[in-house]
Amino acid sequence: MRTAFYISDGTAITSEVFGHATLSMFPVDFNHKTIPFVETVDKAQKIKELINSTAKSSGEKPLVFFTFVNPVLSDIILSSDGVCYDFLSYSSEIVKRELKVAPVPKVHRTHSIHEATYDFRIDAVNYALANDDGANVKDYEKADIILVGVSRSGKTPTSLYLALQYGIKAANYPMTEDDLEKGALPKCLLPFKHKIFGLTIDPERLSAIRQERMANSRYASIRQCRIEVREVEMLFKKNKIAYLNSTKFSVEEISAKIISETDLERRKY
Repeated sequence: MRTAFYISDGTAITSEVFGHATLSMFPVDFNHKTIPFVETVDKAQKIKELINSTAKSSGEKPLVFFTFVNPVLSDIILSSDGVCYDFLSYSSEIVKRELKVAPVPKVHRTHSIHEATYDFRIDAVNYALANDDGANVKDYEKADIILVGVSRSGKTPTSLYLALQYGIKAANYPMTEDDLEKGALPKCLLPFKHKIFGLTIDPERLSAIRQERMANSRYASIRQCRIEVREVEMLFKKNKIAYLNSTKFSVEEISAKIISETDLERRKY
């Protein structure tokens, strides 16, 4: 299996995102290796040796996606036996010509504690944790969005992703069997109907997820899952609440679709 390296003098998140996005277009399996904080010549030399040994043992040149502020470190990696992609330098040169302004490289600038939105994201994560699964219904006034759906439909991971990535305060509320039998939104949600976004899921997928948590239970039975999904979707339609079927989407895709449909502000850059 061919190896792909993602290397940086910072977190390597940018290298990973670009590299994974590029490689995802090709029907090939890769052995992915991420190496962050390569900040010295000594570390860069060791990584070069690793790339070279990988190329020798596998008989195939590794693909190397990297970002470095220090050109000396870049040159070391470029001299390895890998097929190297210094995409950031390439892109910045194009932008430099257009803006007629020279870039000012700085280590850790992209993903650091100093970015303007850091406090927003930390506050949002704390909010999501405190308002997870209907644990606290008194702070919905502070919510940017309230995710509603049956148990195990993807509310918690989506809430946390929205918070961590975009600084969005997302609460989530599970629609229980009692809630669904009443056929109406719970009283705690009524004042905040304009903030609600629904998540639903295919009953078969829901049953499989619940089986992992409570095998052979009524809670996980396909019959119960079908009933809950049907009733929650009817409730969404009755109250004209936008909703999304999460079955075939990743948490990243779910979050992006929610932001697109609700025009929530991304506090990322």
